[in-house]
Amino acid sequence: MEYLPNILFGIILVLGIGFFTKNVKKLIRNIKLGHDVDVSDNKLQRWKNMVMIALGQSKMVRRPIAGILHVIVYVGFIIINIEVLEIIIDGLFGTHRIFSTFLPESVYGFLIGSFEILAALVFISVIIFWARRNIIKLQRFWKAEMTSWPKNDGNLILYFEMVLMTLFLVMNATDVHFQEMNSGNIISQHIATWFSGLSENTLHFIERAAWWLHILGILVFLNYLYFSKHLHILLAFPNTYYGKLTPKGQFNNVEAVTKEVKMMMDPNVDPFAAPPEGVENTVPAKFGASDVQDLSWVNLLNAYTCTECGRCTSECPANQTGKKLSPRKIMMDTRDRLEEVGKNIDANKGEFKPDGKQLLDDYITREELWACTSCSACVEACPVSIDPLSIILDMRRYLVMEQSAAPMELNNMMTNIENNGAPWPYNQMDRLNWKNE
Repeated sequence: MEYLPNILFGIILVLGIGFFTKNVKKLIRNIKLGHDVDVSDNKLQRWKNMVMIALGQSKMVRRPIAGILHVIVYVGFIIINIEVLEIIIDGLFGTHRIFSTFLPESVYGFLIGSFEILAALVFISVIIFWARRNIIKLQRFWKAEMTSWPKNDGNLILYFEMVLMTLFLVMNATDVHFQEMNSGNIISQHIATWFSGLSENTLHFIERAAWWLHILGILVFLNYLYFSKHLHILLAFPNTYYGKLTPKGQFNNVEAVTKEVKMMMDPNVDPFAAPPEGVENTVPAKFGASDVQDLSWVNLLNAYTCTECGRCTSECPANQTGKKLSPRKIMMDTRDRLEEVGKNIDANKGEFKPDGKQLLDDYITREELWACTSCSACVEACPVSIDPLSIILDMRRYLVMEQSAAPMELNNMMTNIENNGAPWPYNQMDRLNWKNE
């Protein structure tokens, strides 16, 4: 019976990490449903982007209030969870504050004191974040796509962080041995006064309860990430590493189309001749994208990384003028459809069974796609290098090249280019007539 708590702790730890690992494998499987793209270029720049954007939060602080608060929560939460290592060792081996046994008291006190200050700052920052969402009601948190689950998810994670920080401080405040050290209890010594007058056994019970709830809360939080927008805690790093390096607004060309145009412009090439032996036909199975499997795996990684912060939508000129387009919704819809496809694969023993649905029309409307001005404001605004524009353009490409379903204005322009060599409905011989008017 003496080792029962340690055995129980070990079982819970294995189950928690095991479930998390299972979901991570599913996540990777879903992302790999996208077609392959080569992002192996310019590794040094990619590492710099990851360090500056994901680790350094350089794009977050462009909006100072939210940025600084986010940095506090981010740094605080990461550093405080170093304490988890000590908790895991204590839980498995039945020790108590194992680090204090071999670290100098001043060093251990400095570490825990730093953790306590950060915990208090995180708690205050989270309250401000909650107020911005629910009392001030910033417009970007109340757009049409922020329905019950996205809205509740944002609040739920804030409650999680409040509870975890509170449990950490209460655990320290009711730890009689730690308080007697009088080193590192910068915040908890004031909380300890709330429990004055309680017996040592009662304090020990409260300390153990806070200890268990803290570690269980962290394991629940870890596994909640897969179902939450807060996957960006993990995915922001690969997402910024694999982010687009080419200039914003530079479109990618379809190799087959480029090759076809070059052949048409070369009088020495017979466009109807069969390709030379050994040369593969590069015509893709589909031009553009109508469903998530047609997008690149980087696009799908983007979808899972979306923080739903709404900065992209708040910067979008189409959205600002009342158009239906919301870049955030594009990413949320892509992720939701990808999750639906993943569940389909799970239900059909690893194979996707056509379900009569697709990303186009069932999730993202054509009105949304054609409302985009291709200005890249959403890409510039995203704090973790997500690129909604590339998904929009791929779906537009499908509409134009596979369905000939471009808007009338665009069809007229393309017809004019084909017939007149310019977007305007004037014969080439009449182009300069305006000079004579």
